[in-house]
Amino acid sequence: MHKRFFPFVGRLPNGAPFIESGRSKIFAFALTVAHIAAVGLPSASLAWLVAALVEISGGARLLANHLTRPAVLGMIAFLIATAIFFHSNLAYQNQMFHCLKNLMMAGGLLQIAYFGTAPLSLDERKSNKPAVV
Repeated sequence: MHKRFFPFVGRLPNGAPFIESGRSKIFAFALTVAHIAAVGLPSASLAWLVAALVEISGGARLLANHLTRPAVLGMIAFLIATAIFFHSNLAYQNQMFHCLKNLMMAGGLLQIAYFGTAPLSLDERKSNKPAVV
């Protein structure tokens, strides 16, 4: 495979899970809102809406590589907030794994934010200049 495709192929496993997670929140509204309320966050319905929007729009923008930097910065903030509010009980191994997973994903997204757009992106087509790889 030509190295031009590597960034695109690398974005697939990063963006797709966000879209699926956001989709699952939409189809499990009551359960998700109850889970958000159970950790003590105010306005659980609003938090549900923000979470679903961040995951779906952020994941889609990451896959399309369109407005990638602002999208991934929002996703990083979301991942860190989720780690703090939902996965901070590190005495439980499952929660520790979820916390570490969120931090790992945030680190990967930070790499994408730093290195910017890549080949095969909407951002590249819009700017009419070749992307730096």
